[in-house]
Amino acid sequence: MKIEKNSVVAIHFGVAEVDGNALDSTENGSPLEFIQGAQYLVPGLEKELEGKEAGYKFDVTLQAEDAYGPFQEELVQEVPRTLFEGVDEIEVGMSFQAETEQGPRTVEVTGVTEENVSIDANHPLAGMALQFVGEVISVRAATDEEMSHGHIHSAEGCGHSH
Repeated sequence: MKIEKNSVVAIHFGVAEVDGNALDSTENGSPLEFIQGAQYLVPGLEKELEGKEAGYKFDVTLQAEDAYGPFQEELVQEVPRTLFEGVDEIEVGMSFQAETEQGPRTVEVTGVTEENVSIDANHPLAGMALQFVGEVISVRAATDEEMSHGHIHSAEGCGHSH
């Protein structure tokens, strides 16, 4: 079966900066499973896999625009510390879920003063060209239930109620 919209695809992959600095890998774990076309993968990798079959090996370098997007300065903000009410200690590197006009978004703390907290809502890999290397392990049609929920279900279910 070829990978097409609404296929369930399993891949093993590694991702690195183009200079070779490894960032993540499924090598010693389970393959990554996703529904093609559900915008789970970065756009360039999803495009690379379209029309391919199990056994396809890929090695693709993606510019930032086709990976996690360009770094956006407007997503770096200084906000009042009072927005973190109930959090006793705020440290650089901590992540929080923020409610935005586009829905929930993860933000990382990049600076802390007595009155303000600097946050960055960019993806940690935004602005970077990345190399993805891997192999398509399997391809199958998504079930009706997976399609309606927008994610993969294993034999044990999806782990939460709908």
